[in-house]
Amino acid sequence: MESKIEAATGKLVVKKVGGKSTVTRCFSKYPLKFIIPNKVGSSETDAVWVYTLTYGGGIVSGDYISCEITVADACTAVLTTQASTKVYKSLGSKSSEQILEAKIGSDALLAVIPDPVTCFSTARYSQKQIFRVVLDSSLVIVDWITSGRHESGEKWDFELYRSTNHIFLEGDQPLFLDSVLLEQGSITNIAERMQDYQVLAMVILLGPKLKQIQIQVQENVRRMMSEQLYLPSTGLRPHGKTQSDHFLAKPSFVVSCSAFGPKGIGIVVRIAAMTTESVYRFLQHQLAGMETLLGVSPYS
Repeated sequence: MESKIEAATGKLVVKKVGGKSTVTRCFSKYPLKFIIPNKVGSSETDAVWVYTLTYGGGIVSGDYISCEITVADACTAVLTTQASTKVYKSLGSKSSEQILEAKIGSDALLAVIPDPVTCFSTARYSQKQIFRVVLDSSLVIVDWITSGRHESGEKWDFELYRSTNHIFLEGDQPLFLDSVLLEQGSITNIAERMQDYQVLAMVILLGPKLKQIQIQVQENVRRMMSEQLYLPSTGLRPHGKTQSDHFLAKPSFVVSCSAFGPKGIGIVVRIAAMTTESVYRFLQHQLAGMETLLGVSPYS
């Protein structure tokens, strides 16, 4: 019987061929499929775009997807999706699992910029992403989840969601270790704990090619939160709201930003928002500076 370690469902290798980033190896099998367009964006930009798909339009209960990607020295690759990743209802206690292992070479850039994960009612889903970088690698990770199918009345109705992101420097030196777990509890359910927030997101920007974008994002986040937390010194708010009403008002978009790694080589941005659209707008604005690196502005 084939073990999970042997059952890799996808493998990608990006290397320089004729001075251009090129997919030199591409393998996938059910339930995973890769689409690699000839060119995305400006012809002057050296970047390979790879879209990941699953047969049936989503991840089915019991699916196991394992993907390996290698981005060789001085190459640029983008791993993205065409729509949100749907995780269908769980059959019994069956879970779905997705694993990504990536190796990013010297002066190379990998951008993992998918649409959000949307778990259906009763779904059980776990994903783990492991990235191995060297000191001058660059890496973008966007990892986010919505509360579910609002049009079907589902909000945080899945059974379990776990997302783990590990970044290792120069082999096995831990650089960033993070895990998010949302699980229905016997005392409180996920919806009660999340209150009115419908999206959780994390953005990681790491490495020298993203330094200016990191600085700009840190400034933007600092400004956004200072404006949100600002309290007027006197008088009534519009519509007769007092200062205390303003103080108690729940912000619709909460964001934080902090540096990590030696000499702050990376930043992590965390978001809780009441709408998916507001997160898309934030990502479009904050990552717009990557157009020169990727050929197209992410989420545009």
